[in-house]
Amino acid sequence: MEILKCINSRRSVRNFSKKDVSETDMDDILMAAVRAPNAGNIQEWRFIVVRKRETMEMLAEASFQQKVIASAAVVIISCADMDEIGKAYSSRGKDVYSLQDAAVTCQNLMLAVWDKGIGSCWVGSFDEKKVQNILVLPKNVRPLAIIPLGYPQGHREKQPRKSLEEVVHHEFY
Repeated sequence: MEILKCINSRRSVRNFSKKDVSETDMDDILMAAVRAPNAGNIQEWRFIVVRKRETMEMLAEASFQQKVIASAAVVIISCADMDEIGKAYSSRGKDVYSLQDAAVTCQNLMLAVWDKGIGSCWVGSFDEKKVQNILVLPKNVRPLAIIPLGYPQGHREKQPRKSLEEVVHHEFY
């Protein structure tokens, strides 16, 4: 798929079929994520891949009852090793670069997912401490995004976007 076609056609998917996502597809998807640019090539990201239904249900609960998580074929939690990014960039690395790096890896991941005919949805609203406990993450590993994915069931219409005139501003001197 051409990248612009992929970007322009991608939709958030919240209804999944029961079809499983293969390990081969998962490897391709995760490889796309780790190909993302990142601060100083530190690569502080960590990805937790969840397939156990019980864990997905606990994650849905920790995400304020977002049932899309429990209905997915696979859930990927994007995390950052805060010690690793902190060593290189101190507080700015922890407060800014880790978030930027996670965001760009998630974008790559979600585009790779869509390119394979699989759907996904970005979940950013969750209780970090609960997610950290559910996944038994070390204190230095911060969960930053939850991405449920699976084959779409049904079709979702394109959501409206603001015009370029509304969001693009050119510099003035």
